[in-house]
Amino acid sequence: MPDFSSSDHPQVTVLQHGSDVPLDRFVRTFPAARVVRLFAGDPVPSLEECGDGLIVLGGRMHAYDDAAAPWLPAVRDLLARAAVDGLPTLGICLGAQLLAVAGGGAVQVAAPPGREAGVVDVHWRAQALEDPVLAPLVRAAGATCADDVEAPGCVTPAVSMHSDAIIELPAGAQWLGWSDTYPYQAFRWGSALGVQFHPEASPSLAVRWALGEVDVDTAAVHADVTAHDDGLARTAGLLAGAFLEQMRAAVGRRAAPAVA
Repeated sequence: MPDFSSSDHPQVTVLQHGSDVPLDRFVRTFPAARVVRLFAGDPVPSLEECGDGLIVLGGRMHAYDDAAAPWLPAVRDLLARAAVDGLPTLGICLGAQLLAVAGGGAVQVAAPPGREAGVVDVHWRAQALEDPVLAPLVRAAGATCADDVEAPGCVTPAVSMHSDAIIELPAGAQWLGWSDTYPYQAFRWGSALGVQFHPEASPSLAVRWALGEVDVDTAAVHADVTAHDDGLARTAGLLAGAFLEQMRAAVGRRAAPAVA
């Protein structure tokens, strides 16, 4: 069992649903992450085995696809425990959809608006400025956000590649971000943050995903992600760094001596 006692080097567990949806850019922030390759038969860890934080990545299956991915019920159970028990948790794309379902929300498979592919503008709601993980992204979006977080210009470009969509959040969840196509681009439920977009994705990974979808213009995605690469890299660094700080803070609180 790894040593999870140091707040300087908190240990994150990553659940990976497919070989084609890796940590990608997040490896820079989490080089020693424990990666659980569910698609290769690794068992879903217990909450106690997750260490100081949990990241649940995306995947090609849908949030209810238990027949194709029999590990999904255990992942949903783990996400529900993590969010309620205070473990810093980040769900990305499918991971966010599983988090929503785990909390009693809902996902629509093959949602009628169609696939979001390439770079989308994520619009922030006022609560995002108070979120421990999203606040750095909101502040980095510029002067418009400083004046009014919900102003039309307060946006963060981000990689997107999905056709399923969250249509109902868990009871008590905070709605934090939206896009022009889908409302629930970011939300917080307890200690868990769900993002429908892909902050971890590099241009090469986004193009690889586009090549695997018959309804996506790969050339357009390539042009889009390449043009926005500097901003996308900054988004990856800010979000991953803020999540690391959330883990460090949680470790520090556990290690602090009790006050008599």
